[in-house]
Amino acid sequence: QVQLVESGGGLVQAGGSLRLSCTATGSVFEINAMGWFRQAPGKERELVAHISTNGMTEYADSMKGRFTSSIDNAKNALYLQMNSLKPEDTAMYCCAASTARAYNCWGRGTQVAVSS
Repeated sequence: QVQLVESGGGLVQAGGSLRLSCTATGSVFEINAMGWFRQAPGKERELVAHISTNGMTEYADSMKGRFTSSIDNAKNALYLQMNSLKPEDTAMYCCAASTARAYNCWGRGTQVAVSS
């Protein structure tokens, strides 16, 4: 089992930045990919970034150029640097990990609110 805990959310003005962190514990050696998802009220969950263990990262189109995700393997940590935030980025952001062929481990999330 892998446990994921996110932190770093908060309230920020449009144009501002936030850095989210996700710490993985447990059977981290089983992780083959990690990612960030978000879900806004009344909307479906959407992928923010997908990071494979070889370091390749894919971003949703609306986040390209504004969001950057990175992994610190020594700390078992995943980060999401979010710049130029917009009100439409307001959502619950969750960290996820895959130990199989799909994401099967989820954190509880951290709330991000962007004011206009």
